[in-house]
Amino acid sequence: MRSPRRRKTVQARVVDGVLRVHIPARMSTEEERHWVSEMVGRIERRTSAARIDLGSRARTLARQHGLELPASIRWVDNQESRWGSCTPCDRTIRISSRLAREPTWVVDYVIVHELAHLSVAGHGPRFWRLVDRYPLAERARGFLMARGLDTGEPDAPGDLDHGGGGLPGDSDTGSVTAV
Repeated sequence: MRSPRRRKTVQARVVDGVLRVHIPARMSTEEERHWVSEMVGRIERRTSAARIDLGSRARTLARQHGLELPASIRWVDNQESRWGSCTPCDRTIRISSRLAREPTWVVDYVIVHELAHLSVAGHGPRFWRLVDRYPLAERARGFLMARGLDTGEPDAPGDLDHGGGGLPGDSDTGSVTAV
């Protein structure tokens, strides 16, 4: 749906089972195709993410592997080069919604990786000892590397890392907004 009042943002929401993508009227057909494809992907990832309760998984994994609990953990759509991020000072964890379609044991590995950052900020030996408490850690790292989702280098783009993050749009309304 083109809107002459819309200047920069693209928004998508599901209405009666149909995805409606709102774009600025001035966008070219090529830009329209790009943004419709992008928003379809975001909605699909969000739908996939809904099947996993991150809070419950984090509590279970922390208890099983002797790790600290986060203050919050949530899915985010804006992590293009990270699969998870942790801010130890406020104890928040964000998991990329791109992982939602991967096997649960891979998502669990990413959660464990980020939980370990609550105790150790860097990727030194002490950190990896915490992560390796997860019995499928090596397998999950191999899976991510084979899929091109992890370089195997601790601080390389595409690797799990710690840092900032946020969610564009309002996830409570079921809509996604991009600028």
